[in-house]
Amino acid sequence: MSQDLERALDGYLAASARTGDRRALGALAGRWTPRLSAFAWRLMGDADGVEEAVQDAWVEILRDLPRLRDVDAFPAFAFRIVQRRCARLIRQRQSGRRLKAGVEAEPPPEAPDMDRSVDASRIRDAMRALPTEQHAALWLYHIQGLNVAEIAAALDVPTGTIKTRLMHARRKIAAQLQGGSDE
Repeated sequence: MSQDLERALDGYLAASARTGDRRALGALAGRWTPRLSAFAWRLMGDADGVEEAVQDAWVEILRDLPRLRDVDAFPAFAFRIVQRRCARLIRQRQSGRRLKAGVEAEPPPEAPDMDRSVDASRIRDAMRALPTEQHAALWLYHIQGLNVAEIAAALDVPTGTIKTRLMHARRKIAAQLQGGSDE
């Protein structure tokens, strides 16, 4: 299914769920829970924390969905809620220490293409080495297909910050893949 069709379906499901359609809500949760969990994993790297963050996020999503004005903004809306929940859990667990994600334990890909598995593995390793903020921005942009404005809304930072994070992430990955160091 093309990305445009995916977005249209998500918008339809969000609009229907917003009006109380339980089947649409179930379909929306079925489509988005894996994506939100994968995003939470990249921020936290802790299976228990991921499950707790995503469950809490769905409570907030359900509560705030009727107030979502633009159903096409559902991805940014949902990712931002998960990001806030993860940040809150991390702050609680680390009690004041700097936000630190465990991207080292990233889950394996769902269905790797065997012809490109070596390259994909090198890229995943390079992504794991990125600072958490750059890794999250890169993942939302390239894997989830969000645009810069949507990522900025999801991570609650200015669009210029997202552009900078993407630029630095790409440079670091390119340097690592070429065998050099960006630092």
